Amino acid sequence: MAGPNSGKDKLALNALELFAERGFAGTSIRDIAKATGLSISNIYHHFGNKEGLLLAILKTSSERLLRELQEASNQPGTPIERFKKLVQTHLQLSRGLRKEAKIFFLDEEHLSPEGYRANLTYQREILDLYRKHLMALQEAGEVNFKSPTIAAFNILGVVNWHLRWYRSEGQMSFEETSREVTEFILHGIS
Repeated sequence: MAGPNSGKDKLALNALELFAERGFAGTSIRDIAKATGLSISNIYHHFGNKEGLLLAILKTSSERLLRELQEASNQPGTPIERFKKLVQTHLQLSRGLRKEAKIFFLDEEHLSPEGYRANLTYQREILDLYRKHLMALQEAGEVNFKSPTIAAFNILGVVNWHLRWYRSEGQMSFEETSREVTEFILHGIS
């Protein structure tokens, strides 16, 4: 996006707040313009339409998430150490991207076919990163599964569900919970 206080950034930040609070369908362009203090024409100028604004938010947050996950998982270490770092970094980043996570999983009924494909592309890149690390774990003899795709979907389900139930005021710290979730992913409940 543009500079930190640009109209484009203000629109994206306010739209994110509203989309997370009211949903994509429950937020109008007028709502975003009013919350930002800018005219509706600014949205059309910068993003084309409401979906363009949503996709810009998704692109920015997905690129950040993927970049930081790649950096974390490419650190020196064994495949198992890199995988643990991947999962724990994902949990940590997701904690900071809670609003983005609420809009990340919009389906076809909320997006145009092009928008839906763009959103799937962002999700596929993260899925592929997990698949790559799972295959490295399997080659190292650390895990055993038939399909790295199904295993990756299951892991992402655990990571994403964590966003729904984790509360900082709970009995365990975030770090303890993160380790517990990572161990569950690697070893199940056995």
